[in-house]
Amino acid sequence: MSSSAGQLAKKPRVDAESFIPRVNVLGVGVSAVNLPQAVEILERWRAEARREYVCCTPVHGLMEAQRDPEVRRALNRSGLTTEDGMPLVWWCQRSGYSNASRVCGTDLLRAMCERSPQRPHRHYFYGASPSVVEALISRLKQSYPGLVVAGHRSPPFRPLTPEEDAADIQAINETNPDFVWVGLGMPKQEKWMAEHVGKIQAAALLGVGAAFDFIAGTKPRAPLWMQRSGFEWLFRLMTEPRRLARRYFVYNSVFVARALQQLSGWKSYAQDW
Repeated sequence: MSSSAGQLAKKPRVDAESFIPRVNVLGVGVSAVNLPQAVEILERWRAEARREYVCCTPVHGLMEAQRDPEVRRALNRSGLTTEDGMPLVWWCQRSGYSNASRVCGTDLLRAMCERSPQRPHRHYFYGASPSVVEALISRLKQSYPGLVVAGHRSPPFRPLTPEEDAADIQAINETNPDFVWVGLGMPKQEKWMAEHVGKIQAAALLGVGAAFDFIAGTKPRAPLWMQRSGFEWLFRLMTEPRRLARRYFVYNSVFVARALQQLSGWKSYAQDW
């Protein structure tokens, strides 16, 4: 998997409309976009029959990229690596992109589903447990009448055999999806998308992390004021302390230290996108 992901070619940006600016954050090219822009980019990819993938990336993803070159390559070869966290939004705004705002997986999924009555996109859901995916689809159909669900699949948590993987690719392609929403968790979903982009015939593969659980109602989401103020991490820590304590206490501290080094000019990171 790693060699295939590492060999993905850099995508040429051929005109002003297709150019998506990126900001170097610890060596990861974070796309300086907002939610309406991300939605229009997805619409354009569909119209142009593109084959891309989207990483909705929080600080956790940036820190995974520091220790795992495969994750860094996946983030830097994506069609979009969005700011799923206020520290990344603030960094993009500080870099001159004042219109940049948070684009998290939950909001992006809802924004695309909201267009269902006008644009009958075909949505496929890949990841999580069968009960979570069924609850997710049920709630989305209730919220967005006319939503077209092309299909869904809950793969086992263990690595797939080559035969199982090929069968999944074939099964997904047979549903003719426009957008494949991937809820495998970071960094598994980023590696999976980098490996499968182009093999799966969809305009975009979209790694949305915990969005499946949030929309299905199996995990609570922070109040809006906490999301906008940069304290959603604290809410998630309080709801899942055992699983997330290391991520937030260790990763966030290291991120702050490295961010200060880069912003002060004491340390630089190569641009690789």
